[in-house]
Amino acid sequence: MSDRLTSDVVAKVARLARLDLTPAELEQATAQLGDMLDHFADIDALDLADVAPMTQPYPLVNVMRPDVVRPCLDRDEVLGAAPAPQDGRFRVPPVLAGEG
Repeated sequence: MSDRLTSDVVAKVARLARLDLTPAELEQATAQLGDMLDHFADIDALDLADVAPMTQPYPLVNVMRPDVVRPCLDRDEVLGAAPAPQDGRFRVPPVLAGEG
């Protein structure tokens, strides 16, 4: 367990997060958080000077389908089913105060 973490610190954070932990839960949380801090310290100790920064470990490939024109619904038929079409478009209620 990490030397930097005590059950008092975990109890304080639990209180701030409004978590009501039993003594057993507090002990378990302290051990688990300590293990996490130890693991992070192991990662910090690695020599990564020769590792190039990256945002993605694998090359990203565009998985979108090609944009191809296909037959679709008739515009007038679709707008005819709308409750309040306006100027060839769907009229929708305003979503922000002060609009419309």
